[in-house]
Amino acid sequence: MSAEGAEAQRPGSSGLREQIERAEERLRAAAQAATDAERRAIAEIQALEADLERERAESNRALEALKLSHEEELQHEREAKERAIAAAEERLAEIEAEAEAAEERIAAAERRAAESERLVADEQARAREGAAAWLQQQIETIRREAAGK
Repeated sequence: MSAEGAEAQRPGSSGLREQIERAEERLRAAAQAATDAERRAIAEIQALEADLERERAESNRALEALKLSHEEELQHEREAKERAIAAAEERLAEIEAEAEAAEERIAAAERRAAESERLVADEQARAREGAAAWLQQQIETIRREAAGK
């Protein structure tokens, strides 16, 4: 592959690399958001459990109400976490599909570049052959002229 061909490919792969890096950053941010949500949920659960213990001392009826509330909130947090994870996994699948498509485009571009280089080399060989034939004719013409004198 020529130096010009390699130079032409680098910006495309750099763009792909940047796309992948941005996608990985978005994935890390989504994972961090899920972790933060989980930490908040754990902290909230711990706070609710402490409240529950205080309420247990006051009355069983208040305890049952808090348990129900706690379970509902916990379920909502779990559902939210599951939705965040599902969204992150979906985005990751999209990114992987985009990366695969980009790799296929790069491979196709590399094949086209190799074919172009082959065609250029063939054309250069034909040009050298033509130049050699022309020079041979010139030499023969000069020899004939020299022999004729």
